[in-house]
Amino acid sequence: MNNFDFYNPTRIVFGDKTIAKLDELLAKDAKVLLLYGGQSAKKTGTLDEVKAALGQRQVAEFGGIEPNPTYETLMKAVALIKAQDFDFLLAVGGGSVIDGTKFIAAAACFEQDQDPWSILENYGNNIDKALPFGSVLTLPATGSEMNNGAVVTHKGKHAKLPFRSPLVYPQFSILDPTKTYTLPERQIANGVVDAFVHTVEQYLTYPVNGMIQDRFAEGILQTLIEVGPKALAEPNNYDIRANLMWAATMALNGLIGAGVPQDWATHMVGHELTAMHGIDHARTLAIVLPGMLQIRKQSKAAKLKQYAQRVWHITEGSDEEMIDQAIAKTEAFFEQMGIGTHLSDYNLDESTIAPIAEQLKVHGMVTLGENNDVTPEVSASVLKLRV
Repeated sequence: MNNFDFYNPTRIVFGDKTIAKLDELLAKDAKVLLLYGGQSAKKTGTLDEVKAALGQRQVAEFGGIEPNPTYETLMKAVALIKAQDFDFLLAVGGGSVIDGTKFIAAAACFEQDQDPWSILENYGNNIDKALPFGSVLTLPATGSEMNNGAVVTHKGKHAKLPFRSPLVYPQFSILDPTKTYTLPERQIANGVVDAFVHTVEQYLTYPVNGMIQDRFAEGILQTLIEVGPKALAEPNNYDIRANLMWAATMALNGLIGAGVPQDWATHMVGHELTAMHGIDHARTLAIVLPGMLQIRKQSKAAKLKQYAQRVWHITEGSDEEMIDQAIAKTEAFFEQMGIGTHLSDYNLDESTIAPIAEQLKVHGMVTLGENNDVTPEVSASVLKLRV
């Protein structure tokens, strides 16, 4: 196992009717800006429930944060904060809203002569302070409710870039599984696949004898395989939604990635697909991952065999046959969740590939993966398998 420094200060408040605990979690004199996405938080009553729990505190709202939060929208929230001196941010929504809030929390502390987009260009390394914030999670998927990372899209630059900083961990996150009951099937399916690929990116690399990390990752993957289809079939099943919500959080809170190599090449290629073609993030992952595993199965062979045996219970055949079956089962699982796994499913063809490879170069994504050997040319080869 590699050396590691694990730190996660986010408090999780989990369960039914836990939004009421907001009154205990925030200072009584906090001036709060509520941040959310579309109208669902209002229509379902979640926003009213949050405001009731905040009591007599000063509260204002900022809505309209997109499923892939854009720099252009988030900067409007930054301007509002600077004009009205809010001192606490509360994200109500899924990973996109929470990601956007992380950027807003950092950008609101930038001086006038600083370019907030530089947060993304420097991967968060130039953040030296951020506003405190918490979250009320309504969509299990990204793990943003318990980590220090985020991804933001700049429409004008056709760029989608990640950043992270220890200063943008949520102070707390409320996870009430009942808030997922009214989600569309598309969002639940996306959440399952997103959490699955998050886990794979930290697990399917090469062995370093991280036994606990491996077993935790395998448990998350097995849980998602079991509860994913049930979450679509039984939308009001509390136990299913609770296990899905907690699996998605555990998939990316730093625990299973501590002390082990990580990949993330699938995510970086997927980001370019979203930035250029507007495909849902999870669906880009479902396109890219099977090809990424196939192209790189030699360097990942030991862990792919372990994945085949422990997660998919494949025990017969040669090593290569077991690995190929595991990759096929992964793709079939995504399809079972109703998610297309080829570019053609999104009306894209081979002409899509060269511009994506060029964008990877523009954004410095030229030595991706756990071995830094995924070049734009390798990424292009992956995508050619997914036409």
